[in-house]
Amino acid sequence: MRSVTIMQVVGVGLTATALALLVREERPLFAYFITLVATMIIFISVLSNVQKIIELIINLSQRAHVNALFTATILKIVAVAYIADFAAQISRDAGETSIAGKIELAGKVMILMMAIPILEAMIETVLALIPV
Repeated sequence: MRSVTIMQVVGVGLTATALALLVREERPLFAYFITLVATMIIFISVLSNVQKIIELIINLSQRAHVNALFTATILKIVAVAYIADFAAQISRDAGETSIAGKIELAGKVMILMMAIPILEAMIETVLALIPV
């Protein structure tokens, strides 16, 4: 998969926006479909860039001798944040703000659950430094 440029992303986004605006009055469902397809195209097109970023972070953390569990957990947390935000935005675009809020809440709870092992390790490290 080749890298995508910001101009390509903007081109797809603006073209879809113009099309959606043109058809929204007559066919609102079709306008939403255009928006959804454009969103998916943009999301899929930037995945190669995300893959490069993940590989770089993993490489740097290995060179710095960072525990792989921490790196993996942080990457999962970032992924959950982006996916939850992406889904919430789609729900908002469809006019479902209540569902969007619930998606965001679920994402925050999942992030907190995934962060617990890192918090435990930090607390254990601090406790080990405190003389008893």
